[in-house]
Amino acid sequence: MVNEGRGRLFRRKDGKYLLYVPLDLAEDSMFPFKTKTSMKLKISFKAGDDKLTVEKWKEASEE
Repeated sequence: MVNEGRGRLFRRKDGKYLLYVPLDLAEDSMFPFKTKTSMKLKISFKAGDDKLTVEKWKEASEE
């Protein structure tokens, strides 16, 4: 079981950011997100902290 990995945050030439998640982490059976293509995510942080919280985006109709 892989529950942590070394990822990366990239800034693309178009100014957008990309968060890289290592393959072995993302394909682990316990990884909380399952998708074949892409999915919407909610990413948040607390000011002054060095951690990100990543959650599946819940549309208003899903609540």
